[in-house]
Amino acid sequence: MATETVSACTGSNLLQPISKIINLPLDQVNFVVCQLFALLTAFWFRLYLHPKKSSPLVRHVVATLLGFYLALFCFGWYALHFLVQSGLTYSIMILASLEHMHKYCFMMALGYLSFCQITRVYVFDYGMYSADFTGPMMVITQKITSLAFEIHDGMFRKEEQLSANQRILAVRRMPSLLEYLSYNCNFMGILAGPTFSYNDYIAFIEGTAYHQKHQESNGKENGKYKQSDPSPKKDVIYKLCSCAIALLVYLFVFRIFPVERNVDDSFIASTPFYGQVLYLYLSMLATRPKYFFIWTLADAIHNAAGFGFNGYNKDGTPRWDLILNLRILDIEFATSFKMFLDNWNIQTALWLKRVCYERCPYNPTAATFLLSAMWHGVYPGYYLTFLTGILMTLAARAIRHNIRQYFLGSATHKLIYDVITWVGTQIAICYTVVPFVLLAVGPSLKFYRSWYFCIHITCLLLVVALPVKPRSLRQKEEQNSLHQASCAEGVAQNSHVATDNNCNQKRKST
Repeated sequence: MATETVSACTGSNLLQPISKIINLPLDQVNFVVCQLFALLTAFWFRLYLHPKKSSPLVRHVVATLLGFYLALFCFGWYALHFLVQSGLTYSIMILASLEHMHKYCFMMALGYLSFCQITRVYVFDYGMYSADFTGPMMVITQKITSLAFEIHDGMFRKEEQLSANQRILAVRRMPSLLEYLSYNCNFMGILAGPTFSYNDYIAFIEGTAYHQKHQESNGKENGKYKQSDPSPKKDVIYKLCSCAIALLVYLFVFRIFPVERNVDDSFIASTPFYGQVLYLYLSMLATRPKYFFIWTLADAIHNAAGFGFNGYNKDGTPRWDLILNLRILDIEFATSFKMFLDNWNIQTALWLKRVCYERCPYNPTAATFLLSAMWHGVYPGYYLTFLTGILMTLAARAIRHNIRQYFLGSATHKLIYDVITWVGTQIAICYTVVPFVLLAVGPSLKFYRSWYFCIHITCLLLVVALPVKPRSLRQKEEQNSLHQASCAEGVAQNSHVATDNNCNQKRKST
């Protein structure tokens, strides 16, 4: 009886027969079916509730109600946490002063998320890591904190205090409650995100997104291709095909290379070290298609609804990558730790950069990794991964700043450098994220001990031995180089004007 009660609270049992047939947990089946339903609904939303046919009010109401329906179907009454978290932070936005409102919202949103994660794992003990109600709350937390900082930038800070990107993202008026709930809980992103800026979402709802991107595009080059409403059909089909391939790879390959075998005693004892390295790479490679499937499908849902248009390519074809969350080829062929992170969970990386890295006055790299660990949850494996990630990032930065320039003399040397750094990056990434997958402290430390903490030690030696200039000096040098380049360009333009004037004078004299 207790089991039935918990099951009812955590989602619908309607798809239980399908779950048994395909041998997958019910919550995962519910999630996939709801995402497919959201995809079909997205096409309907774009065609029948187009901004030219419906008011923003209707679009907001429909998007929000459908979002809550999907949340209830997947998570039952635990979906009320989405409303509670959104309601508490909206009250802070309305009642608190603009000077400190973003800080209070940040602490409330992250604190409430952490409270739910702690109770889910350590109090109610839902068991294995799977789809759960704190997953959508992670994305809602991103949206709440992003919006709080954007309101602070737009309504409190002076224009000259903002960076160019902050000016674009700044929100100049307080959202209504309906707009706020629609932004946080719309049916397109309620289950899997990704996060995006409030201004982009409102432009989509009001139907002004296409017009803005048209103005940003090169009219002379792309003018003949422009439409008032470019079709996302090709991009959606391409992304759905990518989803199908990723899902098939995950279902058939993941079971062949389970990550847990990396810490199996008999495997460690009977496999030479180079075999352990190869198996580690293959096992972690097999886990990634799950994320490829989830994030690419979420992107396709938004595109199908008409959200995600980002201007035109040079050949005039529409570009639907505004809220793209990953670039698979750039991930698999990354030649640096930074390149991997820049192309993996892109929107989360942008969120971390905007709310933490760019605003933290001390140790922004460490603060960003710590925030990422807290945001992901309370499993100890997350903290082991992100603490290791700090060391990896510092070591990769040291190598790049001290060694890379010696390999740029020829294409052959550059190719050798790329191959070596690709191998090093893939091994370092796999080594770093093992605790993220294993979750528990015991197995994670067992894995690192089986490798004698060799990569930890190597990275620590590189950080100590290879000097890296402080962030402030690097930024100052970048600004100076940009200033010198602009001055050189100005001098060239002035000399060109002077040459033209001299030529004109000679023509007149002759």
